[in-house]
Amino acid sequence: MTDTVRSDRPDTGGWVPPEPVETAPVFIWPPKPIALIKWLFGWGGYLFPFNVPIMVIATVIWWYFIPDLAEMKTLEFGWIVQVYLVNLIGLIIWTSIWHVRFYVQRAQNTEYKYNKRWPKNTETFLFGSQLLDNMFLTLVSGVTIWTAYLVVTLWAMANGWLPYLDMREHPIYFGLFMFLIALFREAHFYTVHRLIHWGPLYRWVHSIHHKNSNPTPWSGMAMHPVEHLLYMSGVLIHWIIPSNPLLVIYHLQHLAFMPAPDHSGFAKIVVNGKPQMDVATYMHYLHHRYFEVNYGGDGSVPLDRLFGTWHNGSAEAHARMNERFKKKSLQR
Repeated sequence: MTDTVRSDRPDTGGWVPPEPVETAPVFIWPPKPIALIKWLFGWGGYLFPFNVPIMVIATVIWWYFIPDLAEMKTLEFGWIVQVYLVNLIGLIIWTSIWHVRFYVQRAQNTEYKYNKRWPKNTETFLFGSQLLDNMFLTLVSGVTIWTAYLVVTLWAMANGWLPYLDMREHPIYFGLFMFLIALFREAHFYTVHRLIHWGPLYRWVHSIHHKNSNPTPWSGMAMHPVEHLLYMSGVLIHWIIPSNPLLVIYHLQHLAFMPAPDHSGFAKIVVNGKPQMDVATYMHYLHHRYFEVNYGGDGSVPLDRLFGTWHNGSAEAHARMNERFKKKSLQR
C-alpha cells in the first residue's frame, strides 16, 4: 500500500485516514443500536483488540503473581517489592513488544505511520535521547507511582477500610464495573488532560510529555511525576464505591498499558502485506501535533465534541481549530 497525504486535511507528514474519524456510537442521538453492538463486541471496537486481553492479563497477575489479600494487612517490604517487580517487568515486556516491532525491526517501515519521519534525538530530552528519556520517566516515575496507588489501595482493602465487592456474591455488578472502567477512564483522562494544559501546569508538568511530538510506544507513559499522580488518580474511584482487587489491578493495568500502542505512531499493524489491527488513534496523534485538540482518548465519551476541541481530521475541523488558535493568537 502507498501512504498518502491529502492536501485538504491536516499535513501530518504521513498516512491519514481515508475519511474523517467519527466518535464511537455510544452517546449519540438518535441511537444506532446495531452500530453500537458492533462497536462493543466487534474487532476494532470497545472490547477487542485491547480491553479483553488486558482484562485477561490482569486476572492472571491477580491469581498468580500478587500475594493474597490477607498478606497485605501490614505494609511489608517483601510483598511491596513483589508488586513493584510485577508491574515493572510487565510494562517492559508490553511496551517492548510495540517498540521492537515498529522501531527496532521496522517491520513495516513507515506504512501506516502518521509521521513518515523517524524520531530524532535532541538536547531537549534527558540524556540527549528520546528513547532513554522516555524509558527513564516511564520506569522510574511511572511504575513507582502506579505501584504506590496499587499497594495503598490493596492494603486499605485488606484492612477493611474501603468498600469491598465480593465478585461471587455480586457477579453482575462486578462484570458491569469491569466493563465500564475503560469508559470511566476516558472521561477522567479528558478532565485531567484539560487541567494539565492550563498554563502553569503545562509549562512545569505536561510539557515534559509533549516533547514527544513524534511519539513512540515508550512516549506514552513518559510523564512528569505530578502528571503520573494525576493521570492515575482515577483509581481513587475504588476508594468510594464497592470494588475488588481484580478491578483495581485491571484499572491500573489499563492506565499503564494503553499509552504504548496509542503512542506508537502507527495506525495499523501490517502482517503479510495486509493491515490486521488498529493500533494508535489518529485523534491522539493530532493532539501531539497541535496540542489543543482531542484532550480525550478515542472519543468514546464525546467531551471534546461537547467543549469544541474535537478534531476528526477533516478540513472543516482543521479550519475550526485554526480559527480558535487565531482568537488566542496561537495560529500554527
